[in-house]
Amino acid sequence: MRHGKKFNHLGRTASHRSALLSNMACSLIEHKRINTTVAKAKALRVYVEPLLTKAKEDTTHNRRIVFSYLQNKEAVAELFRTVAPKIAERNGGYTRIIKTGFRPGDAADTALIELVDFNELYNPNAEEKKTTRRSRRSTTAKKEAVVAEAPVVEEKAAEPTAEAADSTEEKTEE
Repeated sequence: MRHGKKFNHLGRTASHRSALLSNMACSLIEHKRINTTVAKAKALRVYVEPLLTKAKEDTTHNRRIVFSYLQNKEAVAELFRTVAPKIAERNGGYTRIIKTGFRPGDAADTALIELVDFNELYNPNAEEKKTTRRSRRSTTAKKEAVVAEAPVVEEKAAEPTAEAADSTEEKTEE
């Protein structure tokens, strides 16, 4: 029975598990995505997301806390320099797990775990999306903007008629 066991032990001792997760977190931060098993990806997500939250505020204390988990200066520097500014506006959910099938050797269920903000295929125009889904006024404003931007077909106004010329002369004299 597994009463009260809150996390996956991954069939390892505590020291082996912490070393595994630390190394995987460093690889994820360095490469922005890694391939692994689904169980390890889910355990890594629980391990790395609090570290990413700490990295949003660049203080000496937070750097030391993150370093105590990662034990890699280059990974900590990469996290605070490039990853943290990109995830600054995000409230959580910094990683994405995509199942990729089964490993040929032992048929283990494999997955790709990646940092969400570093995948340009899924969110190429992430900066452009600023609207909410529920506002009705913005949809009418968009429709008016589309109508205003539509090319207007000009009628033959190249040759002014005699009446139009007379009316313009009268306006200039007044």
